[in-house]
Amino acid sequence: MANKSSIFDMIGPIMIGPSSSHTAGVVRIARAAIRVLGGKPEDASITFYNSFARTYEGHGSDRAIIGGLMDFKTDDANIKNSLQIAEESGLTYRFKSIANSSIHHPNTIKLNLRRGERTVEVVGESLGGGVINISEVDGFVANFSAADHTLIIKAEDISGAIAFISAVIAQSKANIATMSVSRKGKNDLACHVIEMDSGIRDITIEYLKSLSWITELIYIPDIDL
Repeated sequence: MANKSSIFDMIGPIMIGPSSSHTAGVVRIARAAIRVLGGKPEDASITFYNSFARTYEGHGSDRAIIGGLMDFKTDDANIKNSLQIAEESGLTYRFKSIANSSIHHPNTIKLNLRRGERTVEVVGESLGGGVINISEVDGFVANFSAADHTLIIKAEDISGAIAFISAVIAQSKANIATMSVSRKGKNDLACHVIEMDSGIRDITIEYLKSLSWITELIYIPDIDL
């Protein structure tokens, strides 16, 4: 399926500078990650890779990622003071950098987040112009943009699961744009990542959550709404 283009891809987002890759894209990675987590984190370990590892302080990516973790939008002036605001709000965080990783995109960030008893690991890539790719969630291949409504479903790897989930979503009148499934081994847990053109009904989400073979469901509306 061909990638969709929009005016956003051509001119980029409205944002706090200096760079769409180092600020807007970074903010959007963090905002996607906290939706995977289920809310703003209490603790964050942030690893910058490759180009980001060498430039994150000078280009403001440190302020951008913390701002995103506090759910500031790309044009929020508070991003400039996000490190101070985070400390005042009780968010603890630490930065790490790995400058030469051949397996990661040049602008990659890994977020290990905790909120209460829940922890998640999210890996995101800033592709330019504020466009992002969430490449991994909790060790599963994900590859979603967070520009569409997204379902992440962890489920037992059973026969017919893909067709069943697709049919349930279709009954909700939601159109699937992309769907991918990854697993860590045969008959192991599978992770379904489904991007949809529109939102999905609450009753559909609750029904899917109620199924005994679905272990976790995360719904992420378009993060720019």
